[in-house]
Amino acid sequence: MSSLKQKLYVDYKLIVIYITLYFCWGLGMNWFGATVEIARFTYWWQVISCYILYMVPISLLLRKMPFHTQYAYGLVAMAVLEFGGYALQTSYAYPNNILDKIFGVRNFSLSMALFFALYFPLGNRAVQGIYKILYKKEPE
Repeated sequence: MSSLKQKLYVDYKLIVIYITLYFCWGLGMNWFGATVEIARFTYWWQVISCYILYMVPISLLLRKMPFHTQYAYGLVAMAVLEFGGYALQTSYAYPNNILDKIFGVRNFSLSMALFFALYFPLGNRAVQGIYKILYKKEPE
């Protein structure tokens, strides 16, 4: 338990960067998904619950792991989130969207999970880079 606590106990400036980046990223992806009619959240505030309350802590736990390990754990985390969102109908997939056409309706959630699992390693790299630029040092 103390190892978990240590991974989540970081410089508040790092958390502010995560929250800002992931919130903007979430709003942007929700807008994009709705605009091109792939998928969207049912309510705008789900960006907060999914991207900040769910994805930021997971990113913090994974941030010092290798890229492929972050992706693998991220895939599990996103599979649960995607499955839950569509099963509970808190996310809406547009009928006949481009992913349905490419991968088939039955593979929609899987394709979304495979894509969004990249958020963890890419998000961690982006946050690390932003922190390094702003504070001229590596995050601890």
